[in-house]
Amino acid sequence: MTKKKFYVTTAIDYVNAKPHIGHAFEKVLADALVRWKKLKGEKTWFLTGTDENAQKNVQAAKEAGIPVKKFVDDNSRAFKELCEKLDVDYDRFIRTTEEEHRKKSQEIFKKVYSKGEIYKGNYEGSYCIGCESFKTEKELIYGKCPEHPNKKIERMSEEAYFFDLSKYKNKLIDFAENYIVPAERKNEILARLENEELKDLCVSRINLDWGIDNPFDKKFKIYVWFDALINYVSGAEGNWPADVHVVGKGINWFHSVIWPAILMSAGIELPKKLLVHGYLNIGGKKISKSLGNVIDPIKLAEKYGSDSVRYSLLRCSVFEDSDYSEEILKERNNELADKLGNLVSRVSALAQRCGIKKCENNLVKKFKLNEIEKHLESFEFDKALNEIFAFIDVCNEYVQSKKPWETYDKRVLFELVDSIRKINPYLEIFIPKTSKKIEKIFKTDKIKKANILFKKI
Repeated sequence: MTKKKFYVTTAIDYVNAKPHIGHAFEKVLADALVRWKKLKGEKTWFLTGTDENAQKNVQAAKEAGIPVKKFVDDNSRAFKELCEKLDVDYDRFIRTTEEEHRKKSQEIFKKVYSKGEIYKGNYEGSYCIGCESFKTEKELIYGKCPEHPNKKIERMSEEAYFFDLSKYKNKLIDFAENYIVPAERKNEILARLENEELKDLCVSRINLDWGIDNPFDKKFKIYVWFDALINYVSGAEGNWPADVHVVGKGINWFHSVIWPAILMSAGIELPKKLLVHGYLNIGGKKISKSLGNVIDPIKLAEKYGSDSVRYSLLRCSVFEDSDYSEEILKERNNELADKLGNLVSRVSALAQRCGIKKCENNLVKKFKLNEIEKHLESFEFDKALNEIFAFIDVCNEYVQSKKPWETYDKRVLFELVDSIRKINPYLEIFIPKTSKKIEKIFKTDKIKKANILFKKI
């Protein structure tokens, strides 16, 4: 039997603008999860990509004076470049304008319709172009969408097709209990499902030129959030169901309610876990394209290197919101230089000069491997990283206390070299380029002094 792959996805990104640092955060988070599973010896499948059928992409292309197809092609390439610059090692980059995805979306839409759970009606309500979704009054704050406060809420009335979402309320409550991480995000969804009316979902838009055709009524396009979610199936290449969907808290409802309901209706196996991460903020305000306070992660990677950017992002809280800025990145880079860079430089230089002698490694017993692996299994990558660097601090203190440059103690140097070798596979999860350099330095007992790993800023 072929061993099943551990299948991880990120959300697919709107291509109405170039990537910002929030996109980078989600991608390196998912990449770290995949690298951890690989370290455990598991086969993995990692899907990311771009959401290209949205009307906001059409609007942005029009404002830029560029044909829509060229506009989405150019911006989709930028998201691929982001992955390359940050060593995000995906297996498949899906674009929702691909023919394969179009066919799968129409197939599932038709299947739900044939079951009698998509029906025609009239819709009237408040529509947020930023979210590309209709909003209830309870979801609006002073008449504004909390995710896109600078966007105008439009009142819309149109003929439409609806998905019988309300039918799945009780099943969704049962499913959410073991699906959503962390508990705070799970409880938000459960509170809404248990205390609010679950309305049927509008799943079409009328008389549009861009998007995927309704397969049985060409006057309509399939609603973008119905088609976009299907990418996880159309891009699975035989690896469905997903073991973990990695998404931001702003799209929790779409992935916790709408997505599983579509799958239930279509008779498709449900995903295992939904990891809902917090936002990156600048001065307490969410980083977003609509607010105009974006940070370009591609430029950061070119300026400071991929590992400094990855480390600075993965030190952020996974589940809570975190402040982020270029200044914070510089501080994190200097931590790498002072802690890891300093340790590798000193130990490699001393080992080259004095040599090493194999002995029992008492130092590595202070490496809290069980704690680190527990944090990784519960998606707390920031806490795992803190534990790894707490041990790097212990190693630096050990160098200072044992003074091998005076004693020439080869056993002490072996303990230090061996400890670096033991932690390095875990560093690869977070800072893969640096980990490869460290592996090369300490691969054999003929150790040579390392080049500088991180330049202080």
